[in-house]
Amino acid sequence: MDKFKNKYRISSARLQNWDYGNNSSYFITICTKNKEHLFGEILNGEMQLNELGELVEKEWLRTLELRPDMELELGEFKVMPNHFHGIIIIGKNEYNSNFEFHKLSNATANKFGVQSKNLASIIRGFKSSVTTKFKTNFINKFELIQSSTIWQPRFHDHIIRDANSFERIQNYISNNPLNWKDDNFIDNN
Repeated sequence: MDKFKNKYRISSARLQNWDYGNNSSYFITICTKNKEHLFGEILNGEMQLNELGELVEKEWLRTLELRPDMELELGEFKVMPNHFHGIIIIGKNEYNSNFEFHKLSNATANKFGVQSKNLASIIRGFKSSVTTKFKTNFINKFELIQSSTIWQPRFHDHIIRDANSFERIQNYISNNPLNWKDDNFIDNN
């Protein structure tokens, strides 16, 4: 582990030579804390959202209206019982340079510190909004949750490099409820 200001910190899982504010498509996965099944259940291969799952979906859709200056687009997304998958496209905007993926070696290095106008800030805002509205409206209905934190601290991302990958990932997300029994995110305890 590296140290920052003489304290240990977890190394970033992000691609070090990539600016996550770049005009690109990103596949993200966000898990609930301890992989608790908080957002509903899978019945007959279809996701049945509960109230909290509906809130997650609604807040993801609001991402576009909250950040019009980033020229965002949403691809396929799916709220699952204990995680969320989505594709988000950051368009050309005043905060990025329309960087092309094949010029990766010249990219701005990922920086430690406050993130804004990039993927991390989008995910932070989304998670924060869901958590805030959860605390305000739902916390008494979900007795299983021992704290007011519903998300794992981090998220997984994948930079989508081409049209074939985009299509494959969209199909994966769309078919996730049908493949739930084989899902890596199921808590087998």
